[in-house]
Amino acid sequence: MKVTVLGSSSALPTSERYPSAHVLNAHERLFLIDCGEGTQMQLRRNRIRFGKINHIFISHLHGDHVFGLYGLLSTFSLMGRVAPVYLYAPESFQGMFASHLADFDIHLNYEIVFIPLSGKDPVNILDDKYITVTSFPLQHRVPAFGFLFAEKPLDRNIIKESIERYEIPTVRIPAIKKGEDFVTMDGVLIKNDDLTVPGPAPLSYAYCSDTKYFKRLSSFVKGVDLLYHEATFDMSLEDLAKTTGHSTTIDAAKVASEAGAGSLMIGHFSARYKDVMPLVEEARKIFPKTFAAIDGHSYEVGSYADS
Repeated sequence: MKVTVLGSSSALPTSERYPSAHVLNAHERLFLIDCGEGTQMQLRRNRIRFGKINHIFISHLHGDHVFGLYGLLSTFSLMGRVAPVYLYAPESFQGMFASHLADFDIHLNYEIVFIPLSGKDPVNILDDKYITVTSFPLQHRVPAFGFLFAEKPLDRNIIKESIERYEIPTVRIPAIKKGEDFVTMDGVLIKNDDLTVPGPAPLSYAYCSDTKYFKRLSSFVKGVDLLYHEATFDMSLEDLAKTTGHSTTIDAAKVASEAGAGSLMIGHFSARYKDVMPLVEEARKIFPKTFAAIDGHSYEVGSYADS
């Protein structure tokens, strides 16, 4: 699992930071999370193939998280796309999106499969061969949702020497890697633990965009390997954060600490900060494994990136 940051700014972009957008690569399948203005330009700059993006997740309906979507979907159509796009967004967006297509006479070549987000509890919104995706509520000025991408348990690794030792047919190997025992030609039962070793631990990535701190949030992302959490303001602007429904560096660090996260990436920085390292250093007082989201940088989930 690898995350590429396309935008780390809040509502006002800067010359170095675009509005919110991340791409998660999980088993060479790409998931676009939020789509602020300029996302398609950032996709090109980072050489991310448009055709591999089949699932788009919109956290909430503020412009810095969605204004880039209209242009991107139009570009998909102009490029001749025919495969459907699965769009996960707050339920009220379906009508807005249909109106936009009608207002601008846009006729897409492909289907938009809309999956509405709603409710006050986590909901499984995607379940395939490799991962599950869960949406969960945030607390912002408008309905907002975070996303947890969790890799499914991987197969065990077979010990190569055991294949020859027990004369294991190739056809039996997939079942053994999934945990089955093996019976030899002589009728001897060989336990799976003697044939395999555990595979890599499954990874997880959580995306918490605009939200104020609330105690329940950490339970939604418990034990996540990499937590992205907005940190629009430093602690001196705590009152402004509460007023606007945003988080400070300390809020983000508290969520990571309470969740037992592996590492914390903070972003959605206010344009007032030219240098974001003081924000990182402030968060590290609570959660040492904190680093900054930087536009154009990619981060391996499960590895701590000390920025």
